Formats: sequence, C-alpha cells, structure tokens
Amino acid sequence: MADRIELTGLECFGYHGVFPEEKREGQPFIVDVTCWTEFPTTDDLAGTVNYAELADVAATIVEGPSRDLIETVANEVADTIMQRFDLLHAVEVTIHKPKAPIPRTFADVAVVARRSRKKMG
Repeated sequence: MADRIELTGLECFGYHGVFPEEKREGQPFIVDVTCWTEFPTTDDLAGTVNYAELADVAATIVEGPSRDLIETVANEVADTIMQRFDLLHAVEVTIHKPKAPIPRTFADVAVVARRSRKKMG
C-alpha cells in the first residue's frame, strides 16, 4: 500500500471554457492533487515529492494558455506531474470550476484525471 500526499484547495485564476466571456474575463479554479508514493525512510526531502513543486506545476498549467475544456487542463496537470516526479505510483488531479456558467444553483463542477504507473517485474 502506498502513502499519500494531498494538496487541496489550490486557488488559481484561468481563462478556460467554451464561451467567449470565459476566455475574456476568466474565473477562479480550485485544484486538488493526490499523489501515491512511498514515504522515505530518512528525513530527506530528496526522497519524497516536494508539495510546493506540485503546486507550481498545477498553477502554471491552470493559469497558462486557455483551453475549452477543464478535462484538457486536468489531463495536462496529471500527465506533467507523472513525468516530473519519478517517485510517484499514481496521481489524481481534480479541477473545480465553482463559477461555471450554469443557469442553475449548484455547489461545484469538477473533473478528475487519474494516472498511474504499472509495476514492472
């Protein structure tokens, strides 16, 4: 069983959506990242995943170029994290779009992307 690192509630501002006003005005996005790894047996940051770097990766993508779909954003964040952090067994990225243009009362809209490595051997 792998250990977990959780980064929740990362606030970002981006310009994602299919409507022109979303691309023009932007809106807040909230990101949660859960990583599965093995915690180090020594007290050394080099043996684990730096959660400040996780936050930077996610924020850079969410605050970066506009995409039509938050699914695309979640995929890019998950893929980039798996490529950057070799120690990870898996990652799950949730992108929340709390101000999505839905003409109904709602609490949240979110998409989740999950990536994992297959064990070799």
